[in-house]
Amino acid sequence: SDPAAKALWESFMNLKQKEAVMEARRHLVEAASRENLPIKMSMGRVTPEQLSSYIKLFKNNLKALENHCGLLQLVLATIQTLKHPQTSKWDNFLAFERLLLQTIGESEMPSVLNQLLPMIKPYNERTKDDYTCEDFLVLLVYMYSMVGEIKSGKELDAAEEEVKAALVKAICVEPELSPLLQKIT
Repeated sequence: SDPAAKALWESFMNLKQKEAVMEARRHLVEAASRENLPIKMSMGRVTPEQLSSYIKLFKNNLKALENHCGLLQLVLATIQTLKHPQTSKWDNFLAFERLLLQTIGESEMPSVLNQLLPMIKPYNERTKDDYTCEDFLVLLVYMYSMVGEIKSGKELDAAEEEVKAALVKAICVEPELSPLLQKIT
């Protein structure tokens, strides 16, 4: 029921990550100002630590906590998300997704699939920053949905077979399949 929380939620749904985090800081600063809390607005990049320090201002003020509960919950969720160990992996995933889209626009599908191939690694060769089989399935579905009509041919068939073989090999050595991979297999 908090209008500020609703507005922030809309921002999270519609803005880019950086803009949404800045919007979270702005809402938090406005809420603290309305409650006459001693907040110092800082410029530049928004960090989880900065947001945490702003949240702590509300800690001993029950009325302020009550008035801005929804907003504080959203900002706390933002802090947890920004501190999550997989955040940098997903940032890289999005950057890779953009690169693939650019590559799709400039070249044929076989060359795009050949770019993916060396990145498909079995469980025992993956690091925490490498993509999982499920990540690659998401990328492939996304790529094929963006490409539209594809010219079939021997080169495409060969590239698709190599990607399929690499994915099957990787899936077969997974110690535990995710529910999605279990359904697919």
